[in-house]
Amino acid sequence: MADPSERVRQIQKMVDRGDYFTINRARQYGKTTTLTALAKVLARDYFVISLDFQALGSSSFRDENAFSLAFLLLFLREIKRNQGESFAPDSELIGKMQKTLSQKDEYFDLLALFEYLLIFCYHSPKLVVLMIDETDSASNNQVFLDFLAQLRSYYLEREIKGTRTFHSVILAGVYDIKNLKRKLRSDEEHKWNSPWNIAADFDVDMSLSEDGIKGMLLEYENEHHTGMDTSEIAGLLYDYTSGYPYLVSKLCKLMDEKVCGQKDRPDIPKDTWTKEGFLIAVRMFLSENNTLFETLIGKLSDYPELKLLLEELLFSGKAITYSPTNQSVSLALMFGFVKIEEGKVIPANRIFDTLLYNHFLSSDETRTPDIYKTSLQDKSQFITNGRLDMRRILEKFTEHFHELYGNCQERFLEEEGRRFFLLYLRPIINGTGNYYIESRTRSLGRTDIIVDYHGEQFIIETKIWRGNEYHSRGEKQLAAYLDDYHLDKGYLLSFSFNKKKENSRFFVVFGAITWYT
Repeated sequence: MADPSERVRQIQKMVDRGDYFTINRARQYGKTTTLTALAKVLARDYFVISLDFQALGSSSFRDENAFSLAFLLLFLREIKRNQGESFAPDSELIGKMQKTLSQKDEYFDLLALFEYLLIFCYHSPKLVVLMIDETDSASNNQVFLDFLAQLRSYYLEREIKGTRTFHSVILAGVYDIKNLKRKLRSDEEHKWNSPWNIAADFDVDMSLSEDGIKGMLLEYENEHHTGMDTSEIAGLLYDYTSGYPYLVSKLCKLMDEKVCGQKDRPDIPKDTWTKEGFLIAVRMFLSENNTLFETLIGKLSDYPELKLLLEELLFSGKAITYSPTNQSVSLALMFGFVKIEEGKVIPANRIFDTLLYNHFLSSDETRTPDIYKTSLQDKSQFITNGRLDMRRILEKFTEHFHELYGNCQERFLEEEGRRFFLLYLRPIINGTGNYYIESRTRSLGRTDIIVDYHGEQFIIETKIWRGNEYHSRGEKQLAAYLDDYHLDKGYLLSFSFNKKKENSRFFVVFGAITWYT
């Protein structure tokens, strides 16, 4: 478990200021874990009402009366659980609440509900903090937005008239309130006029830092004495996950429970907590059918514009500038597919990156089966004594590509070359090797395909042939990548469709030596 205390301290400062705010992060990003830890800390100074809207069924949002009664029921449970000093179960206020519930008062509405809530806040011996988790459960219901409007109204009364209401309100979920509004109403006025425009910005970093991951591994190492290099493994975990809490936890769990449990297999390293053992865990993870991956892929069907954006980002290699008004980018950010770095939209992490490549390429295998089938036929000739012969792979790919697509007259983009090569490569390394697309290096350059196979790493840069000068720049760029990765060999794959030349050709660079076919 990673220590959440620093982010809890940051959030506590917002609560102490009396802020109303939302914690919007992607699925399994540690929101609930953080709220649980926060509630324990706040309980020393505040009366904390912690609700989970997953407990409410769809009928609870049928209308204002149903929602008000359901909310009151959850609220009463929390009061009884906390057993506040002035709120014993037989107190006058509690008695009125219970009577309203037992009679299922059909006239009980949001106004009456908030009258109870205001009385509760007024008589509470401590300031009251309201936390609501899984607000997504209410995302398609107008009554929830009306509830938010009531919270906003009393927040403004607190600021203007000094009304004693909730000191702080925290809503947690994937969707932000503006996106909730967008789903419910199509007209522009209501689309942007959110009832939650009182909310403070939530800028707390919920991801795990590399140092935080290392601290978690040190605790594990002190208990299990594996001999791991905690700095190396923490670096790998951060490089592949960008600190996404669930991804970090899941990979560690796989190494501890799955990889360690198969040490007797010849393809499993004796020392599990190594780079090779880590990469085995990555392959296991990406081959799983888990709820997080299902949810992410499901969003591509729900939002076609999101799918188009991600395909462009992954295959084109073009820079996408961040704009807060771009709805496709906002969706990609909200669901955790991308992040913003130096004003550019980039993939959020290597795990999601590879997941999406695998998903899109699996569809390509059906639509464009020829290059994929040739790879399956050739597969056995590329592995020698457990080592991957990348030069041989490039030779055969060039041969097949020329046969299958050499007469292609249509404009051929750089991203299509990468797509075809990945279709050819995937069956060869599947189950044993890993690949990912590295969009940034320490030198802030751009490279293409990184392949890990049995501890050996390969870098393949794909380009369109645009003449010797452009190719020479590509060689220098590749040489810089090799320095970043501490390698002395790399591969430059160029596609040429100049009618005066061969229809396709590629170049492989070994240091300063160029090999042509």
